[in-house]
Amino acid sequence: MALLADERSQIVSSHKRHEKDTGSVEVQVAVLTAEINAISEHLQTHKKDHHSRRGLLGKVGHRNSLLRYLARIEPARYQALIQKLGLRK
Repeated sequence: MALLADERSQIVSSHKRHEKDTGSVEVQVAVLTAEINAISEHLQTHKKDHHSRRGLLGKVGHRNSLLRYLARIEPARYQALIQKLGLRK
């Protein structure tokens, strides 16, 4: 369920803001979105896996916190990010 190193590096390279960027809000939200999607797929087949469900809820809450921060600080970057990731907000 965890992202592989090459998948993570591809996500980082497609969302980074400058050459050495690995921790901006956009990168963090994109990585969390990929992890959320992977866990959601896992839970489709393993409905009683409550440990993974709890982890999923933590990741969703963290992503929501980051998105609220970005919307408050720079609304234009927030709109661009949710359009790029296809999130409903």
